[in-house]
Amino acid sequence: MYRLEPEIFNLDYTLDCGQVFRWEKSGDWWTGVVGDHVIRLSQEEDSGELLIDSRLPPEFFSHYFRLDDDLPSIYESINKDLLINRAINKYSGLRLIRQDPWECLISYMLATASSIPTIQKRIYLLSRFFGQELEEGYFSFPDPDTLAEADLSLLDKCKLGFRTERIKEAARDVASGELDLNVLYRLEYRYARERLMRLRGIGEKVADCVLLFAFEKMEAFPVDTHVRQIIQHYHIDDSYFETCTNLSCMGEWGREYFGYYCGYAQQYLFYQKRLEGFVSLY
Repeated sequence: MYRLEPEIFNLDYTLDCGQVFRWEKSGDWWTGVVGDHVIRLSQEEDSGELLIDSRLPPEFFSHYFRLDDDLPSIYESINKDLLINRAINKYSGLRLIRQDPWECLISYMLATASSIPTIQKRIYLLSRFFGQELEEGYFSFPDPDTLAEADLSLLDKCKLGFRTERIKEAARDVASGELDLNVLYRLEYRYARERLMRLRGIGEKVADCVLLFAFEKMEAFPVDTHVRQIIQHYHIDDSYFETCTNLSCMGEWGREYFGYYCGYAQQYLFYQKRLEGFVSLY
């Protein structure tokens, strides 16, 4: 076990805000699976020091939690109004996470029309049936080859519903090289988005989530029910909203309004809305 002293970082907000699904908190400690490692983390309230129970080096966590992001500059660039200002001040230290592209892709394909506990259960079952046990009760995420060759009857036990065949198809594309995930890093945001949306089961919101959380596309602005309601309630007057009713239009609005780091703004607004509902600014 060792300590890390991150600047402007809140472990609870970062792991609880809905961007990752394989972390759970018990007492003061978070336990999660990242790659082939079971990791336990806690943060001291007074000093902000991160207590790390893992064989992974400090550099891994600096990368994983995007501790290299200049949050003060990001806050300055996205702080456009009273609503986002309140979210920034209340949830300061929430950072986006650099997720594994393959696991992030499948996780968000499983997330469609589902609650967070349901998503977590599906990922757990998928890992239990097709991953490797790392320690009792914790399993690695299955690789593309394994899921591409998975028996559909066994996949059905993971409670994936209509997503079962879509997950298998995505795994086949990645395993065969038809979809090269490494290429998405190099593509401009709009082209990477178009490529992801060729997969059956990936719409605009899922593509934006995957690009934001796994492919460094800070200009991705995922729009779900919470974000749509935020935009309707706070940011778009009635005359404009009559012509901006689809996710593409709302995503474009987010990029234009908040700028390059709109993905950070989205996560702060989403978390605030999920925890507090609509916030009165007066």
